[in-house]
Amino acid sequence: MQQAQIEKKAKVKFATQADPVMLATLKRLAADEGRQIQALVDEALREYIERKTSNTPRRHVLDSFRNSMATYDSLYRELAK
Repeated sequence: MQQAQIEKKAKVKFATQADPVMLATLKRLAADEGRQIQALVDEALREYIERKTSNTPRRHVLDSFRNSMATYDSLYRELAK
């Protein structure tokens, strides 16, 4: 589902607790980015759910793997012998 569609849906309130240092950091990041705390929480929850429910590796993991293969291909071939 696209992000714009997700954000148009009605929000449901829920209560939780956070470590004071983590909450202060979240507030600072939101201010630095000119975003609301809720937007950062939504983004974090979306990424967490995607990571936990997806069977495919994340893009940055695949990018790192490809870079490693390009850099160390000959070494990997020697080690495989």
